[in-house]
Amino acid sequence: MKTIAAIILENDKGELFLALRDNKPGIPFPNHWDLIGGHVEEGETPEEALVREVKEELDLDLKEYTFYKKYECLEGDAYPNTKYIYSGKINIPIDEITLLEGERSEYFSREEIPNVKFANIIKTIVLEYINDHKK
Repeated sequence: MKTIAAIILENDKGELFLALRDNKPGIPFPNHWDLIGGHVEEGETPEEALVREVKEELDLDLKEYTFYKKYECLEGDAYPNTKYIYSGKINIPIDEITLLEGERSEYFSREEIPNVKFANIIKTIVLEYINDHKK
């Protein structure tokens, strides 16, 4: 079973940062919104993978983050996996963020999240996070 590390990034306004997946044939969930993150490689911890993925996808050095929850995803995804979800802060204007993977990025208000077209079970995870972290 594959292991995934991903992060829910939030700004001081309570908006969540999401990336739109590429719209390419062969990639799972093309043109869906997703968290920043990816596969944990052999010999890596989920935390090491998270820091590496944030660097690869946003060219940012992730220094502060908090473990949120572990999810066993046996269905509803491209393949069975374990997701390690973290949370962290981001306060960079969207036009100053360099997205190195994906179509584009955007901040979404908590009210917009239920209507966002998410990849796999990410909507369930993000809604649970919002419920657990009410402002």
